[in-house]
Amino acid sequence: MLDTVREVHTPEGVALRLPAAGPVPRAVAWLIDLAIRGALLMVVSIVLGLLGTFGAGLYMMVLFLIFWGYPVAFEALYGGQTPGKRALSLRVVSADGAPIGWMASFVRNLMRTVDMLPLAYGAGLVTSLADPWSRRLGDMVAGTLVIHAPRERLALQTLPVAPLAPAVALQTDEQRAVIAFAERAHRLSEPRQRELADIVAPVSGAHGERGVMRLLGIANWLLGRRP
Repeated sequence: MLDTVREVHTPEGVALRLPAAGPVPRAVAWLIDLAIRGALLMVVSIVLGLLGTFGAGLYMMVLFLIFWGYPVAFEALYGGQTPGKRALSLRVVSADGAPIGWMASFVRNLMRTVDMLPLAYGAGLVTSLADPWSRRLGDMVAGTLVIHAPRERLALQTLPVAPLAPAVALQTDEQRAVIAFAERAHRLSEPRQRELADIVAPVSGAHGERGVMRLLGIANWLLGRRP
């Protein structure tokens, strides 16, 4: 099986594994966004069509804004997700795993004019198939990556546990184990949570319920969340 996971390391030494999305789910997400934009333009055209020549000129402006502004605004304001990407559980991030910014989103979407050549996203498809992480030209130039971001992993963001720095330096495998525990904690019974927390008590420095809460805090810290 091909490994399409990109591993990057944060300045704190935390290893992040970014599962790159291939061309098929990205194409489906793009088609969903295309349908949404098409519906918006249809509604706008009906309304502005009542204004005659002035409405036609205004429609061209709206067409430009929806075509170019739609993906940039959603990616920059909504965590790298357009409605289409959200439906497919995809997310655009920077190559180092950080959230995408306005400039990076603008560049990657502007480069679609090149990726579309010679037709039907031919250049973008060839590039994504040749690249280890399925990046099209726009992603390479903007320094971005489209990854799978399952919704269940977002549950960790809502845990009301303050980030806690580990008392000892953790190896990469240990970091992954702590984060995996935090991601699955809500699916485990309380006795099972305490049992697992007791196994790694040297890491958390506590047992039982207190150990569980400290592990969750360490996971938040490893994921870069700070008070």
